[in-house]
Amino acid sequence: MTSNIRLPLAIQPVAAVAAPASSGTVLPPDSSSVAVDEAMGGNDNDLVQIGDLARDAGKTVRAIHLYEELGLLRPAGRSKGRFRLYGPDAFVRIRWIGKMQDLGFSLTDIQGIVREWEELRSAPRAMVQMREAYRRKLEETRAQMKKLATLAHEVEASLHYLDTCEVCDPDRLLSACSKCDRHECGEEAPELVRGFHAKPS
Repeated sequence: MTSNIRLPLAIQPVAAVAAPASSGTVLPPDSSSVAVDEAMGGNDNDLVQIGDLARDAGKTVRAIHLYEELGLLRPAGRSKGRFRLYGPDAFVRIRWIGKMQDLGFSLTDIQGIVREWEELRSAPRAMVQMREAYRRKLEETRAQMKKLATLAHEVEASLHYLDTCEVCDPDRLLSACSKCDRHECGEEAPELVRGFHAKPS
């Protein structure tokens, strides 16, 4: 039985709904028939316009428009003046998009993930797919962390090596740095230092 399984809020299919107009409920294109006050639990005070959403989410209005163009975000409804209105779910979706980008997913990747998620419909299958995507990303992230740790160690060693340059003879020629005599015998300069002296051809 999958009908009672609720999809994670961050990647639930987004559905646009319209605000009730003075002459009746007017639904925008590609929206459900649920009115804003019903969708928001009878309280539309939580709805904000796109400028406020962008400011509070730390994004530009253009970024919000781009998310909409890619189908990653849709307004919860519109005001009587036909301004886009967004609910709390929009903040969750925007934060999720940001975290996915931090993980290395492009907006196109995220668009594909959302599209596949919505097309699966089966909650268990969608969860399995999401778990597999995150598992692969975790492996990539750990490998990247290991690589960064190695680089950090090399930078640290380079800084330690370059500390001697502060007491070097100011008249010493740069060409002599490739055979520095201010280090212990046999101490080789780190690659991040030797790379400056290596001939490009």
